[in-house]
Amino acid sequence: MNYNQFFLSSSIKIMKTRKLYRSNERRLLGVCGGIAEYFNIDPVIIRLLWLFFTMLGGCGILLYIIAWIVIPSRPDYNNNK
Repeated sequence: MNYNQFFLSSSIKIMKTRKLYRSNERRLLGVCGGIAEYFNIDPVIIRLLWLFFTMLGGCGILLYIIAWIVIPSRPDYNNNK
């Protein structure tokens, strides 16, 4: 296997394993935690950004509701309910 084949197969494996879900460790609905897990950053940063956008005229609330509808819950979380 040459370098290009190895790099391509590694890239495909990484892309397949990374999916966006709402977080199981929820503060409100799990949207901010899920986005933070996806980007591998602290959820507090995402929550502060949501707060900032909300204070800029309320668009943060609308974006949060849309994200809650669009981003699915983690499959293992739904089965444990």
